[in-house]
Amino acid sequence: MISTTLRWIALLSFIFLTIGGNALVCLAVGFSRRLWRVANCFVVSLAVTDLLLGLLVLPLTASVELRGGKWPFGGTLCNIYISLDVLLCASSILTLMAISVDRYLAISAPLSYSRRVTPVRVTVALVSIWSLSLAVSFVPIHLGWNTVDYKVQHSEWGIWDEDTDGRYCQFEWNNNYVLFYVFVTFYLPLLLMSGMYLCIFRVAKEQVRRIRATTPSYPGISSTAAITREHKATVTLAAVLGAFIICWFPYFTFFTCKGIKEKTNPPNPVHSVVLWLGYFNSALNPILYPALNRDFRRAYGDLLRYKLNHHKKLSFTCVSLRKRAPLLTGQVVSQQSEKHTDKVKLNFMTTTQMNPCENHVV
Repeated sequence: MISTTLRWIALLSFIFLTIGGNALVCLAVGFSRRLWRVANCFVVSLAVTDLLLGLLVLPLTASVELRGGKWPFGGTLCNIYISLDVLLCASSILTLMAISVDRYLAISAPLSYSRRVTPVRVTVALVSIWSLSLAVSFVPIHLGWNTVDYKVQHSEWGIWDEDTDGRYCQFEWNNNYVLFYVFVTFYLPLLLMSGMYLCIFRVAKEQVRRIRATTPSYPGISSTAAITREHKATVTLAAVLGAFIICWFPYFTFFTCKGIKEKTNPPNPVHSVVLWLGYFNSALNPILYPALNRDFRRAYGDLLRYKLNHHKKLSFTCVSLRKRAPLLTGQVVSQQSEKHTDKVKLNFMTTTQMNPCENHVV
């Protein structure tokens, strides 16, 4: 009981972290004019993808995880859920690849960057990413390309058939299709990202060398600033690429080996660890990619300060109303008392005028 409760708490915390972080990226871009640039379309697309993953997939995955892989909603909904999972994970990885290419173009040729990266080309790239993600998710799963006998997986399931042995709601990787899938959605983007970030690192080192050469009059200051910039670039690139490899490499390696064996295994601890490790990349993306950008950090700060100031204003207003409530009540009572007194005087004067003799009765 305690173990299940702790797992629920850990999984819900992870889901809220994923949703909150990616929602913050979308809000930062929406409210900060400094971030209204063409290049940030990829960052927003990545945030929207990871946000949808946190809203649509992760809650169901947590439920399946805690139910031992059992799925009570039938085979059709299981296939839709798996297709969404594959779609959003593939789109997230391909968008990361697009961001690496965009940053290479921005750093290697900054003067021609605006001519190369245009809104039309960015739109074409995003449409291509989502189209390819759809092609490797919904299409093969609903046509049976990923199974041994090339039949649609889980098609014979009915609702509430979860107690049948051997029925687990998971993506079947049981033929040569798995090799095509992992190459397109992971290994090819991994090779391209590694190449792009290696080139970025070389360009950064070359820029540092030029800075040192062009500022000979202050060798100490120039050398220190150059070394700091080089160190920062190295740490940033290592964090971005390292997080991607650590999160996704175990997942695709495990499922590739599992698919080559052509056997559907029940969920086990290794399966759970590599699956949620891959999901963890969606929680890291709002930290690694936008937060390493100065404009995004400023936008985050503006959003948090606005929320804090708004909360303070609301609290101050409530306190002021509470303090003024007794005074207002007293004023109302005083006004009502004065009105009542005036009314009594008026009635008395009217009565006196109508019956003048009553005042002289002995």
